[in-house]
Amino acid sequence: MENNPGIYNNLVEILSGELKTILFNIPMEYKKKIEEIRIRNGKPLMISCGGKEYMITKRSEVNMDASSAFIVNESHIQSTFQIITNYSPYAYLEEISKGYITIGGGHRVGIGGKVIYGAKGIENIKNISSLNIRVAREVLGVSNKLIPYLIDSSKLFINTLIISAPQCGKTTLLRDIVRNLSNGNYRNQSYKLSVIDERSELAGMYKGTPQNEIGIRTDVLDGCLKSDGIIMAIRSLSPDIIAVDEIGGEKDIESIQEALRAGIRLIATIHGDSFREVNEKPSMRRLFEDKVFGRYILLDRSKGVGTIGEIRDRSGNIIEFEKR
Repeated sequence: MENNPGIYNNLVEILSGELKTILFNIPMEYKKKIEEIRIRNGKPLMISCGGKEYMITKRSEVNMDASSAFIVNESHIQSTFQIITNYSPYAYLEEISKGYITIGGGHRVGIGGKVIYGAKGIENIKNISSLNIRVAREVLGVSNKLIPYLIDSSKLFINTLIISAPQCGKTTLLRDIVRNLSNGNYRNQSYKLSVIDERSELAGMYKGTPQNEIGIRTDVLDGCLKSDGIIMAIRSLSPDIIAVDEIGGEKDIESIQEALRAGIRLIATIHGDSFREVNEKPSMRRLFEDKVFGRYILLDRSKGVGTIGEIRDRSGNIIEFEKR
């Protein structure tokens, strides 16, 4: 999957002057595939592309030689942090306490530094030492061929679990499935969806507006714990389908079972390298034993990020599907 270079160019505008100039001028081939920008105090300026890490020189050259890389200093980080927070970090304390800030375009900036605890837990992060800018990778249409496998003959959505190792495109795929279902792009069959967006990655909410395309019949609970958000959606948003990213905790599973008892369908993702590995997770045992999911989608990188490696039915049998 490739990014729109224009999105990347707009993103680097949030960086301090010197970093912005260096990263703006890297070769186009990297702009199209960039996944992360890593800014660490006293360390080389780095990017991640296609699962590999690269160093950036002062002349915007991209290589793997740390000795030639541009070294980030404290002023670069502080200047960038001020820009990200619109020069008012206190206005972003709630997000900062969670370890990240979502910015325009749906991009997420992870924060490293001194964690400050208070009476209610983590309250702030000070002495910022690193910033990890994750580039939002919205790819419209990536789920088009998959949707027919997720709807049964009576037009009901089949509970679906997407299994993926990190950075294999699970969030991008989930977001596009939500868009397709919400807009009724398959046989004009539409559904009401509630997205529980705990890490602000699916919708990319910024000042109350989704930065990513998630469909016209989609409601979002942003920055909300999955376990709380699922219950809130059941009680107040009357969804046909609830979408959640990265399930796994006991409270997540209990909330999912509550949604299923209410007749609501579910689409979720989970970290894992294989169907078997996820099946053996203690927290998931009940869902597998009850055959809650009628479809398991396994992602890999065999044909690039977002490759659908397997589709399985509720019994774990592989369904024939042409890899793309």
